[in-house]
Amino acid sequence: MIPNWLKPKLSKSSPIDIMNLKHHVLQSNIGTNPSSEEEEIYFGCGCFWGAEKGFWKLPGVKTTAVGYAGGKIDNPNYKEVCTGQTGHAEVVRVVWNISSIDISDLLKMFWECHDPTQGNRQGNDFGSQYRSAIFSRNQSILDIASNSKEQYQSLLSQNGFSSITTQIESDFRFFYAEEYHQQYLAKPGSRPYCSAMPTNISLSNFNGANYKLGPKIWENFNWKETHCVLRSSNSPITN
Repeated sequence: MIPNWLKPKLSKSSPIDIMNLKHHVLQSNIGTNPSSEEEEIYFGCGCFWGAEKGFWKLPGVKTTAVGYAGGKIDNPNYKEVCTGQTGHAEVVRVVWNISSIDISDLLKMFWECHDPTQGNRQGNDFGSQYRSAIFSRNQSILDIASNSKEQYQSLLSQNGFSSITTQIESDFRFFYAEEYHQQYLAKPGSRPYCSAMPTNISLSNFNGANYKLGPKIWENFNWKETHCVLRSSNSPITN
């Protein structure tokens, strides 16, 4: 059982019932705890608006939510996080069905949807809140994430990129962001925005990889196209 102090919390500036808030696209509960057939992870890959959309589109993902992780204070709000003083990163919480999609598929999305070598920025967004990060309390997932990082570094180095700055951590707390940030790009009137700067380098096989999504799934993401995720449908991809 997860102790109360480790359970995801609601940002103090969000007057919403996170446990009863439905995903704007998937219609699942965004605060749901993973079942025995599910797992969760938290990805930081720049502005969480565009990052969340990439993950909710993947088959086998049950729900996603955005929030803050890796910081020094409890219950931060967006304004506080944006100062860079709280130490939090903007992250996407992903809950997935382990029989339908593998962690290696999610890591493929993570590495390919942004540039993990940019340090405390992503594209035009500057600040520690935009850093590349992976948070999980499952050691086997952390080991696989580290293996994928090693392989992706090799591929990036071969193509002239610098060192990956992604932090991979198990000691963290996650706080849900304000309601208006949740599935922001799928809401009427949203401002199309994504700061991600993909490297256009595909993650290949690595130790521990067990890809379950076929090539046709990934044809839905053309990272060579500027702001690819903004130009795509909000609907989940079907096999």
